[in-house]
Amino acid sequence: MLLTPFLVSNISWAQQAQDLQSIQQQIKQKQQQIAEQLKRAHKLQQELEYAEVGVAKTVKALTSTEQALKDNSNQRAQLGKQKKDVQQKIAQQQDGLAKLIKSAYMTGNYDFAKMLLNQQDAANFERTITYYQYLNNERRQKIDEFRLLIVELEHVNAQLASKQQELAQLQSEQKAQQAQLIKQQASRESTLANIRSAIESDEAKIEILQQNEKNLQEALARAERENQKQNQTFAGLNGVKGKLLVPAKGELLRMFGRIRQGQIKWKGIIINGQVGSPIVAVHQGKVLYADWLRGFGLVTVIDHGEGFMSLYGHNQALLKQAGDIVEAGETIALLGQSGGQSKPNLYFEIRHKGQPINPTSWLDL
Repeated sequence: MLLTPFLVSNISWAQQAQDLQSIQQQIKQKQQQIAEQLKRAHKLQQELEYAEVGVAKTVKALTSTEQALKDNSNQRAQLGKQKKDVQQKIAQQQDGLAKLIKSAYMTGNYDFAKMLLNQQDAANFERTITYYQYLNNERRQKIDEFRLLIVELEHVNAQLASKQQELAQLQSEQKAQQAQLIKQQASRESTLANIRSAIESDEAKIEILQQNEKNLQEALARAERENQKQNQTFAGLNGVKGKLLVPAKGELLRMFGRIRQGQIKWKGIIINGQVGSPIVAVHQGKVLYADWLRGFGLVTVIDHGEGFMSLYGHNQALLKQAGDIVEAGETIALLGQSGGQSKPNLYFEIRHKGQPINPTSWLDL
């Protein structure tokens, strides 16, 4: 049986309609999958924020404790030297007193009453009296000095005992903080593993990157509005192009402008480094933003004036807060891997009037 052109046409249109419906259904399912991935990823990002902020607080406290331990060690060393000096002075005083007593004994055997009655040699009598007075005065002075040194030694010993107790307390705090840090880092790693398994499709990854950039722009806009309420301004970066300090030590990856995912490009550079190493301000300015931001982790943003700002992301801990004035080279954060990074690095951007510009053209490399 031959099909007429009309029937063939109807079958073709019906097939196309069915195919279109199937494609639309697939698109809808894909969109639902992406939405579910994004929803789960968003929830896990909140858990990641909690874990990484907890790590940052513990690291900051641990850094403070370690500095206190160093100070304690220096103070105990100084007190130990002071104690040694005092003990040496006490020994000298004891030796001096012994010599005075011996001298008094050697020149003694005088009966003071007999000397008063003996008027035959007045000159000798006067010399003896004067010498006795001299010996007594010097002995009294040395005894007073000896007593003061004993008091000073007791004070130094008390300070040393106090510093020893302080040392034990600091070591106990350090141990507790280290244990807490290990626990928080394990929680972070578990959350990261869940995030990686939740975001399966490239479309979801692109959507997340776009949301992260949007969140950053909104955060910077809010911070700039707050900053405009204050009158403090800086000269910008135009006069220091190619002379800015490198913000961290490590391997610099020139990522700016390269494709990151889909059509999304890198807007900054990466510097791979050591966990806990210092991050410094590339130039003087005012801290515009210092907080955890999805996709960027713990972030510090510095306003340099004239629309210029620098951004430092993936930090382990932030050492400055919004509103702080910083100088070029001043430590503002510790290098880390927040924001879901698998290894420690600094993510660094420079923006002018909100638009990213290539940092490598501005740094003194």
